[in-house]
Amino acid sequence: MRGRRPLEALNFFVADVQAGIGPFLGVFLQSAGWRTGAIGTVMTIGGVAGLLVTAPAGAVVDATRYKRLAIVVSSICTVIASCIVWYAHSFPMVVLSQVATAIAGALLGPAIAGVTLGMARARGFDRQFGRNQVANHAGNLVGAGVSGFIGWRFGFGGVFLVAAVFGVLAVVSTLLIPADAIDHRAARGLESDDGGNDDAPSGVSILVTCRPLLILAAALALFHLGNAAMLPLYGMAVVAAHQAEPSSFTALTIVVAQLVMVGTSLLAMRLIRTRGYWQVILVTFLALPLRGALAAFFINRWGVFPVQVLDGIGAGLQSVAVPALVARLMQGTGRVNVAQGAVMTMQGVGAALSPALGGWLAETIGFHGAFLCLGAVSMGSLGLWWGGRARLHEVRTGG
Repeated sequence: MRGRRPLEALNFFVADVQAGIGPFLGVFLQSAGWRTGAIGTVMTIGGVAGLLVTAPAGAVVDATRYKRLAIVVSSICTVIASCIVWYAHSFPMVVLSQVATAIAGALLGPAIAGVTLGMARARGFDRQFGRNQVANHAGNLVGAGVSGFIGWRFGFGGVFLVAAVFGVLAVVSTLLIPADAIDHRAARGLESDDGGNDDAPSGVSILVTCRPLLILAAALALFHLGNAAMLPLYGMAVVAAHQAEPSSFTALTIVVAQLVMVGTSLLAMRLIRTRGYWQVILVTFLALPLRGALAAFFINRWGVFPVQVLDGIGAGLQSVAVPALVARLMQGTGRVNVAQGAVMTMQGVGAALSPALGGWLAETIGFHGAFLCLGAVSMGSLGLWWGGRARLHEVRTGG
């Protein structure tokens, strides 16, 4: 497939761009004197802004032929927004930074998925998206390791510098993807431009009438309500207990999870083809309650290994299985990317509320209780997923 290597390079470099400075934000603001409740609130405000634009961003990706430009502009804006935090620590400026980062990041996900579908077509999407996620997790791994070392050696400013360098390389990789390698009808789930099929896209109502899609979205919302706060909260808990240096430990939490994600992403498509989407995603929902229990009772430097291995298993499998399942459910509708955006929105609802919930729980009942509560919240995902097993078992992988 033409342009595959630049596409995978893009996923490698964009990994350190999409979330701005990501998990480093919590410990950075903590070092600047912020309390956990305020840190969680800022993250939630950014998350809410992102979720409001994610579904419309998917619709834009479906409609536009300038998908590469969307990726370039979003990458540049994310780097600029992250740098704002370095120069200004006030509440309004940090909020502005997180809102801008979230909006730009909301466009990146559907845009990269759309480019992948437009290049690999329906039959090759699952396999190529799996490769993308291996590159993405590898990029997170390298970015976190480099950021942690430079942050430890030169201070937090190095973390921002690494994010900027990765942003530039993401832009270069995007521009190396041949524009004519992207089939824009295939990119939205319709027949190829070369197929002579003039079918119009389905109405947006397809998003609320596809029951398996609704079950998936609701289950993911509950999952992320419990999951999103755990990584930054765990970093703050260990640092608050004087068990580790902030930059290096935060990097370690990311490195452990991303290393596992690389492996699970490699296995994901094989597992999906042998066990099906439903069973693979079920494993991710089972991992989170156990992760919360381990985080509650192992608040020390070495606890990062079991806690983040479970995060790597859940997130690694979901990063491949969820977009692939959405593309399979929406194939032929012409609404693949707006559906991707809608599912990301529901994930964003949970993820946006999670930092505020986790932050205030930690402030009220302590870190131990907060982790147990977050793990318990996600049990709702298991109930929804088990209840929808009959419909979701029917969904098959592509060839």
